[in-house]
Amino acid sequence: MQITEQQSSIVIGTRGSKLALVQSEMVRGWLQAAHPGLDVRLEIIKTKGDVVLDRPLTAFGDKGLFVTEIEDAMRAGRADLAVHSAKDLPSTLPPDMAMPFFPERADPRDVLVARDGVTTLMNLPQGARVGTSSLRRACQLRHLRPDLELADIRGNVDTRLRKLDEGQYDAIVLAAAGLKRLGLAERVTEWLQPEIMLPATAQGVLGIEVRAGDDAIAALIEPLDHPPTRFAATAERAFLARIQGGCQAPVGAYAQVEGDMLHIAGMIGNRAGHIVRGERSGPTGQATALGVALADELLASGGRAMLTNDE
Repeated sequence: MQITEQQSSIVIGTRGSKLALVQSEMVRGWLQAAHPGLDVRLEIIKTKGDVVLDRPLTAFGDKGLFVTEIEDAMRAGRADLAVHSAKDLPSTLPPDMAMPFFPERADPRDVLVARDGVTTLMNLPQGARVGTSSLRRACQLRHLRPDLELADIRGNVDTRLRKLDEGQYDAIVLAAAGLKRLGLAERVTEWLQPEIMLPATAQGVLGIEVRAGDDAIAALIEPLDHPPTRFAATAERAFLARIQGGCQAPVGAYAQVEGDMLHIAGMIGNRAGHIVRGERSGPTGQATALGVALADELLASGGRAMLTNDE
């Protein structure tokens, strides 16, 4: 694409955590490779989730905790686009925001990072203390190992690893993509396959958010689009939107694309570790419909009761 004078410089809004900056730098590099001569600057924006660290994520009730202030900066013209971990985004964006394109997905899995030579989730000692701030992870951990003591953990990746190393936890569960992007994959003691622990919707995906109707900025990011990732993220986010689950609902989904076919697996659970799980397959062009259909199936087969009753 030919860079016009008006588009010669753009600003990416980002959180200031090490992982957020690494991810935004990745997008900056991709944009500059796609558009030589484009000047891309990062604008660090502090969100509510970066300020309030003394309460669990579940106390806030939605996924706007790391997003709202960045969207406000875009509305004010301080940023032209935003880079998020797509799993942190609400399932439905505000009407003045859009996310039309998705770069290729990184590793979608969760991972276990354990102490004292423990290598797997099933090898953790009886009653081991495991840190996670995710109801989805906690639900699946209780389903697999009801004996574990699950404890909330907040902070960026480095902070969580430090708390583990200090002995505050016997193990923690994190997203594989974040550890890999930070060059910390050697800390992983077990890679948890989706068959064992379904990831969060769009886990491992970078969400590049733009202002709705800003065709010039959208055209700049279009070369970064990876259609299989876009189809998968669309199905997973449609699944979540249908359930209307946020940080207060143990919900997970993972879609894979092979050729022109998409397969999605999903789960709804409760805090006690009870789970309903199902799968759907169909053409990639029906990604949204597949996510919605799977959500409806799970809601009808016990999921709706789980969302309204934690017992």
